Amino acid sequence: MSDKENRVYQRRSVFDEQFTDLKKDLFRMKNLVCIAVEKSIEALEKRKADQAREVRKNDQEINDLRWKIEEKCIHLIATQQPVATDLRELIAILNIITDLERMGDYASGIAKIAIKMGDDEPIKPLIDIPRMAEISVEMIHESLQAYELRDDKAARRTSSRDDMLDELYKQVQRELISIMIEDPKKITKSTYLLWVSHNLERIGDRVTNICERIIFLVTGEMVENISND
Repeated sequence: MSDKENRVYQRRSVFDEQFTDLKKDLFRMKNLVCIAVEKSIEALEKRKADQAREVRKNDQEINDLRWKIEEKCIHLIATQQPVATDLRELIAILNIITDLERMGDYASGIAKIAIKMGDDEPIKPLIDIPRMAEISVEMIHESLQAYELRDDKAARRTSSRDDMLDELYKQVQRELISIMIEDPKKITKSTYLLWVSHNLERIGDRVTNICERIIFLVTGEMVENISND
């Protein structure tokens, strides 16, 4: 092996090692976001204010991890001279962590509402909202799996599930608006649940952003509104 080939090999080895470490942080961030969504909804359902406060406190860990990953991406770009395919992936990760961080904010927002509601019984049975949360978490896991496998078809399938979230959101809206019309005293509590469902619907939109980025990573095709394809 020539000196030049040896330098290239060593640089690639360093890049691969640092990139593997970066991806571990990415998947850790994904798991933290999923846990935050699940715990925030559980706190809402079971009126666990302490758990809701824990979700809000742990949101800082998600935020810190986002900046840590971003710094690692910038360091790799600046020091390791990534080839085009590597550079595309690093840029994809920078976009993915932005969406994951916002999902963490949505979970924190749900936890804040759970705290506001306290020990009060929900004004309606929580059926569609937990289902929205379940679908949201599944979509987050599926989108990062599609990234790991470089599976653009799986990314499209995951994005298409956003339509189900949208329909559930509309259903929740209709029910809560009817409740507010029938009993204006329930407007505040209805508004709380409207914000919860809105945050979950936005998580679906963020997952769709990730899926679009995965499709670009795999195919080089930049698409929008893929759930409507």
